[in-house]
Amino acid sequence: MGSHHFQFSAITLFSVIALCLMMSPQLARADQLPIRFNLVPASDAIAACLPNATAAVTFYPRAERAQGVDTLQVNASGLPPNTTFVLFLTELPVPPFGAVEYVGDLTTNASGQASVRVNAIIEEAFSSQLLSDGSRQRVELDHIVFWFGDPAADDVCLGAGQGPVTPFDGDGEAGTAAMSSKNFLPGAPLP
Repeated sequence: MGSHHFQFSAITLFSVIALCLMMSPQLARADQLPIRFNLVPASDAIAACLPNATAAVTFYPRAERAQGVDTLQVNASGLPPNTTFVLFLTELPVPPFGAVEYVGDLTTNASGQASVRVNAIIEEAFSSQLLSDGSRQRVELDHIVFWFGDPAADDVCLGAGQGPVTPFDGDGEAGTAAMSSKNFLPGAPLP
C-alpha cells in the first residue's frame, strides 16, 4: 500500500508542478488587484449643480497581456437623467486637456445612473504627436474626463446657451466637461 501511495503522490506532485508552470503567467497577473478611484465634478459650476454626482472607476491592469485588451469600468450616479456623456482618456484632466482619446459613451437612466465597460488598451494608451521639427513626441493618456455629449445637455447646470461647445464627441460637438480625474493633480490615476 505504501508503494501505491508514493506513486499516486509523485504523480499528483508532478501534475501540480506542471500545472503551476503552465499557469505561472496567469498567476502572476492574478495577484495584481484592480485599481479603483473616483472622478470629481470637472468644475465648481458642475459641483454646485450636481452635488451628488459620483463616478467610480475600476481599472483592471495587465489584462491586455492575457486578453489583448485592458478593462476600464465606470459607474456614475447623481447625474442628470436620460443624458449621454462621452468618455475620454486624456493627457490633462483640466483645460486645455491636451491629447485625448475617445473611448466610449455612457447614458444615464431615469435615476441619473450610468455605467460603461471599455475593453481597450488603457494602461499603455498614448498619443504620438508630430512636432514642427519632424520628430515625434509621445504623450501619455493617464487621466479620465467625461463631457456632456450634446452642447444643450449642460444647460441644466450652466443655463440655456451658456455652456461651451467643445469638440469632444463623435460629431465634433459636445458640452462642457462633467467629471474628471483632476483630484489626482499633479499626478495621474492611471499607471
